[in-house]
Amino acid sequence: MWADGVEAAVTWQRPDPVAFIRANMRLAPVPLLPEIRLHTAHPASGLWRLADPEAEGSEAPPPYWAYLWAGGAALARHFLDRPETVRRRSVLDLGAGSGIVGIAAAKAGAAKVIAAEIDPYGIAALGLNAAANDVAITVIGDDLTAETPPPVDLVAVGDLFYERDLAERVTAFLDRCLADGIEVLIGDPGRAWLPRPRLRMVAEYPVPDVGEISTATMKPSGVLAFE
Repeated sequence: MWADGVEAAVTWQRPDPVAFIRANMRLAPVPLLPEIRLHTAHPASGLWRLADPEAEGSEAPPPYWAYLWAGGAALARHFLDRPETVRRRSVLDLGAGSGIVGIAAAKAGAAKVIAAEIDPYGIAALGLNAAANDVAITVIGDDLTAETPPPVDLVAVGDLFYERDLAERVTAFLDRCLADGIEVLIGDPGRAWLPRPRLRMVAEYPVPDVGEISTATMKPSGVLAFE
């Protein structure tokens, strides 16, 4: 647009996270986890609108929070099926995304649930999903992998071993958790950088993986103790 011979600058603004999710995501029960409802992506969600058109490659951080991942689904199913795992305990949901793991822990009777997530849209989704499921979750918007573990009884890690650098940071953090006497459970379908020699199988579930809730691929996913 031109005004008096001068091109008017248009500044791109990323949509408000809460308003975007409410307007564009569907709140629906999760397959194999009907106790939980999540705001999730569908073909008309318009997630591309979260990308800055002037950024290099016109990219934004991948909206992992908008989709169901097998590892998180397995942990959530495990907590709901075996509530004694979390009952009256404090739980950290690391890399929480949509919050499905933390929500399941809260529904299963956890005394306190902390969810760590760095994506602002993930943080917004966490709050909306917790409210939709009538549970209380404390959200931390920091990358905890470089920090001292918070004082919790259990750290739950859903599907964070899909990239090497991330897996290395998470593994180092989990080692610090073990040193502090914190139990660690991992939900994972066998991603490339899973620290397999350190793991003991606790349970296995066939769950949906990465996609729209109605069309996500089913695959077996383990609940694994990190030792």
